[in-house]
Amino acid sequence: MRDARLGWPVTDVDWVVVGATPEAMTRRGFRAVGRDFPVFLHPKTHEEFALARTERKAGHGYTGFEVHASPEVSLEQDLVRRDLTINAMAETPEGELVDPYGGLHDLEARVLRHVSPAFVEDPLRVLRTARFLARYAGLGFVIATATRELMRRLAASGELGHLVAERVWTETEKALGEPWPDVYFQALHDCGALAALMPELTADAAALDEALGQLARLPEDVADEEAPHWRWARLVEHLDAEARERLAERLKLPRTPRRLGDQAAATRRLIAEARAGELDGARVMAWLDAVGAWRQGERVASLISLVSMEDARLAEDLAVAWRLAGQILPRGLVEEGYQGRELGEELARRRRAAIDEVLAG
Repeated sequence: MRDARLGWPVTDVDWVVVGATPEAMTRRGFRAVGRDFPVFLHPKTHEEFALARTERKAGHGYTGFEVHASPEVSLEQDLVRRDLTINAMAETPEGELVDPYGGLHDLEARVLRHVSPAFVEDPLRVLRTARFLARYAGLGFVIATATRELMRRLAASGELGHLVAERVWTETEKALGEPWPDVYFQALHDCGALAALMPELTADAAALDEALGQLARLPEDVADEEAPHWRWARLVEHLDAEARERLAERLKLPRTPRRLGDQAAATRRLIAEARAGELDGARVMAWLDAVGAWRQGERVASLISLVSMEDARLAEDLAVAWRLAGQILPRGLVEEGYQGRELGEELARRRRAAIDEVLAG
């Protein structure tokens, strides 16, 4: 409903059920899927139907809540536990708006505002608020001053340290897929959350500003579903290997964004070497080895596209060198009689010779 009123694509519909029990839902053919609270799938549409519930803080982190779902819980009681007023609206099947906390007013005013002081009970709401800002910043949305203060309080309280690493990455990955992902990291930085969750990114303010500016500069051939991981790579490419590894371990990054970060960093080093006049065949070979070119050659073109944004001539040379070196295959050398260690050495020598010839031209 929130996105529909903004003219934003609506990707899913969630229902809140008032006055029902799990047994009644099951009798009507709904299938229970909620592990922490009663959520059911419609037998035909497979839309999610959640029983109205209340929550009480009982521990640390976003999972530290006791959930109470019963037929006595009203819709207003269910909505008050939401994070932001624009997310605390509902619509009846007949189209009647239920908006007890001023969500529509804030939607029209382009304000992200917390529903209640209970906002500070869930540290994940800091990330969610920043993520919604990354989605709607281009529409003029801002975070309410009082909500920003609550985000600062949460960041200073140490509660963010209780968030599960995978959940932090999930929110971050979603934000990297939003239209203005740099806004997510800036919002977290402004309230102190980025220093708590990803301190490697805040060690150098100027480097962070530069990195945020790179999020919009991706290879032209990157598909939409790949963009979040490429944006992550651009965000961390300036970090040294040790810092990237610490950050990857802290967030328990999946293999793809972790590997992309390393590949983008290696490409950044190659550009710096070229600018310093230190580029030669050995360094290009080292770059191709570092990005896994011989095993994952399909990614080399995208990395060369990154180079083209900084140095078009270098990108042209790399493209030709990669094409010629990639045509030299082990199979041909085996047919010439090379084996074992000699095969590997001759393969590297011929590939290096092809690269040297391109650079010499």
